[in-house]
Amino acid sequence: MSPTTDRTTPRQPHPVPSVLPATAVLLDDDVATTLVEAAAAAPSVHNSQPWQFVVGPRHVDLFADPDRHLRVADGSGRSLLISCGAALLNLRVAADHLGFHPRVRILPTADDPTHVARLEVDHRHGWAGHLGDLYPAVWSRRTNRFPFGDRRIPRSVLARLHDAVILENAVLRVVEEPAEVARLVSLLHDADRGDYEEARVERARWIGTGSAVDGVPEPALGPRPADRRTPFRDLGATGASRPSARFEDAPTMAVLSTVRDSPADWVRAGQALERALLVATAEGISASFMNQPLEDHDLRWQVRSPLTGVGTSQMILRLGYGSPVPATPRRPVSDVLRRA
Repeated sequence: MSPTTDRTTPRQPHPVPSVLPATAVLLDDDVATTLVEAAAAAPSVHNSQPWQFVVGPRHVDLFADPDRHLRVADGSGRSLLISCGAALLNLRVAADHLGFHPRVRILPTADDPTHVARLEVDHRHGWAGHLGDLYPAVWSRRTNRFPFGDRRIPRSVLARLHDAVILENAVLRVVEEPAEVARLVSLLHDADRGDYEEARVERARWIGTGSAVDGVPEPALGPRPADRRTPFRDLGATGASRPSARFEDAPTMAVLSTVRDSPADWVRAGQALERALLVATAEGISASFMNQPLEDHDLRWQVRSPLTGVGTSQMILRLGYGSPVPATPRRPVSDVLRRA
């Protein structure tokens, strides 16, 4: 999604026997730290990191943090729950990596909409699950707002991204037809022109503040496109001085959608997004987001395919081969983790 610091893989917790009495604490302090560090490495809207984790002996509860909700740009809380869904996917990846193979319930508490999910474990295997194969990518994934190369992404890689999203009950539509690319780019620019002062003020809390723990630092914003027709989201303040650069001539754009548009679908969209991003990272693909039309009710419904009219658009991605970029800051685990 600074002073920036490289993110490193945390220490591994002490091994736990696979057969334990029913009262044993499976998620001890070392395991809890590993799980939450991985979850908190997820992308979030403006790197706001709007989550809290409560860890018990055999479960982790994920809560949305209302104090980090962008109430102007995200009045419904859709982006808030997508962000938390991405953190949930990382939590699952880390748990699978450690051999827990967890069960997950989304929005388990009917009278508490901030209770995003509960992850439960009952024993520990001696091997990692298939989702755990993505664990190394958790630490190398970055949001890359810099120019990408003009090399096209192989269809085999795009197929793997599509399959990753399908596994999380979502759909990824890669936009390739020139007319459809032009239509989406036009929506991006319509949204930029419709950006209003209240939203810019809210965004300024998170962009270029120099915070060491959250937000998007100015160096991570990247240069501005030299060609104004380039599909891009500029989070920086209007008129702020930043260099310009030539971006790729034909970017790969993709729209992630869900069948419905409920809060549970938003959490699923976040999981699908992060699973695709981890697969992309493992394949050497960079990604950034161009979600400004999705923050406008009228424009959002125009993003979905005019040919099929199926699904609800949740994220717009720009994909390609980019140069390495540093990590953005992360809140310390002590800020987001407490024991039940």
